[in-house]
Amino acid sequence: MSVVIIGGNDRMYSQYKNLCKGHNCKVKVFTQMPGNFKSQIGSPDLLILFTNTVSHKMALCAVSEALRNNISIERCHSSSSSALKKILEKYCK
Repeated sequence: MSVVIIGGNDRMYSQYKNLCKGHNCKVKVFTQMPGNFKSQIGSPDLLILFTNTVSHKMALCAVSEALRNNISIERCHSSSSSALKKILEKYCK
């Protein structure tokens, strides 16, 4: 399963990657918005949006790409590792 994480804390980047690897998921993590963001999202199976730590512009761009490509979106206010773990347990069975 492929996952894209939008938002979150810069210092949690490696923990996000390790949690996803533990659930056998390929992951891309975007804590900051790069210049060519739309093209870098790709077509993952799941898009996780940490709403507390993401800019409005980045969130709108990610949601519009997800809707255009029929990608599942999971929104979470907390960007903690336990919140990510719960989301991965829900989707990666």
